[in-house]
Amino acid sequence: MDQPDLALLRLLQIASPALPIGAFAYSQGLEQAVLLRWVEDEPSASEWIEGVITEILPRLDLPVLAELYAAWAAGDLERVRFLSQFLHACRESAELAAEDRHLGAALARVLGGLGVPHAQAFIADADATFATSFSLAAVHFQVPLRSAALGFSFSWLEQQVAAATRLLPIGHIAAQRLLSRVLQRLPEAVTRGLDLTLVDAGFLAPGLALASALHETAYSRLFRS
Repeated sequence: MDQPDLALLRLLQIASPALPIGAFAYSQGLEQAVLLRWVEDEPSASEWIEGVITEILPRLDLPVLAELYAAWAAGDLERVRFLSQFLHACRESAELAAEDRHLGAALARVLGGLGVPHAQAFIADADATFATSFSLAAVHFQVPLRSAALGFSFSWLEQQVAAATRLLPIGHIAAQRLLSRVLQRLPEAVTRGLDLTLVDAGFLAPGLALASALHETAYSRLFRS
């Protein structure tokens, strides 16, 4: 099998919703946004999800993902750890930080089982993040950076749409319509994210931060974040 084909298949593998890392258990504040009636239907869900994926991921997660990719490729484990700590420091609530740590450790466990070097070290590491493990997988499987960033973003988008279908009275066709609408913005968002330097990374999203923080004390909930 040609390497580009194999790299694409590996990307599909690590971005798949079937990956056993428990991503389905998190809503990234979307559940609280629904409880507050900020998000009530397909249009408002589309606006919320598109806002996060076009304004937040390109300003933080994607530039850090690019830096992590370069650090893993260079074998600079000290840089990897610094970037992981930086990403945790930027999380705006305890739930978002815990989610990142859990998903990063869970993906590291999967990668360790596949024989990926250095993955085992992040299984029980407090600095584990999803971007840390995802970038390690991308480098190990020779997935090009831009493709990895697109897969990383699509994985987040697909999980958010899945959460919306569980929280809102929208059907599967509406969910696919939402997914189709937002994914058209991914290429441009990824371009912006990869062009941003770490010095300029960061964002202010008070609505997301408030929703996530309030979700910590919600009386009843389906999701862990």
